[in-house]
Amino acid sequence: MGALSRRVAIITFPGSNCDDDCAHVLGDVLGYEVVRVWHKETQLPDSCDAVCIPGGFSYGDYLRSGAIARFSPIMEAVIAFANAGGTVIGICNGFQILLESGLLEGAMQHNESGKFVCKPVHLKVGRKDSRFTHKVDLDRPLLVPIAHMEGNWSCDDATFERLQAAGQILFQYCDEEGVVSAASNPNGARGNVAGLLNVEGNVLGMMPHPERYSEELLGGEDGKMLFTSMLER
Repeated sequence: MGALSRRVAIITFPGSNCDDDCAHVLGDVLGYEVVRVWHKETQLPDSCDAVCIPGGFSYGDYLRSGAIARFSPIMEAVIAFANAGGTVIGICNGFQILLESGLLEGAMQHNESGKFVCKPVHLKVGRKDSRFTHKVDLDRPLLVPIAHMEGNWSCDDATFERLQAAGQILFQYCDEEGVVSAASNPNGARGNVAGLLNVEGNVLGMMPHPERYSEELLGGEDGKMLFTSMLER
């Protein structure tokens, strides 16, 4: 099925600031049909192939990042869509919203350094057979930028072991050779986790911003592979 036949909904909350970037990449660069959805709406567009929850600072990151956005009217529709097997990607603040919504496990804390971190990072891809990575070249780590204050993902021991065993840890921070180590961890996240799947594999939360690395004009196209994987199965 061609790109133009795919429809993706992009959710905008008060404080979202990467929704335009996602719309540009998904629509202008990749040619998918983009439908913008305001957070107060209660339904997703018909025949929706995927939902994108973009980065930003929804509701000013009051309480906890994503904690208020989780109660926006549109999230009930997003949760129902995900529970029915629909494809959902949450990027940065979107990842935080998915955690707060219970669609993904664990919790997000402030970066270990206590500082906002904005830089390119390398990502080790845990598996190629996911709906988000089947078009990714596993011969090298991905290069995708991060920009966050609360990217320190955590969970208890039992949860971590279960997620690891089930292949739900999709991305880990690593060095340019693909080695996962404390030195390559920009925020203190447990297990260097940068991206996480739900157990069914249809929901992905990731802290790095693939939309910011989907054009050669911006330095590379590694992020584009995730979007084409997500929408061209």
